[in-house]
Amino acid sequence: MEVKIGIQSVARELVVETDAPAEEIERQLAAALADGAHSVFTVPIAKGGKVLVPADKIAYVEFGGPEARRVGFGNLA
Repeated sequence: MEVKIGIQSVARELVVETDAPAEEIERQLAAALADGAHSVFTVPIAKGGKVLVPADKIAYVEFGGPEARRVGFGNLA
């Protein structure tokens, strides 16, 4: 699953590919936001490792399935 994290005062969003289900990501985000000013939102990466983001700097989190890659030059009707 692809997770996009918008960070305050940063022009580009952070895009992470993870194997974690959406419900787990939501729980981790809610827990990080509820913990206070110095908490960290953790997202496991599909290839191993983790991405850590300060929870108080998160503007938004968008997650969904990765879009299938398109092959070819277009659709022929």
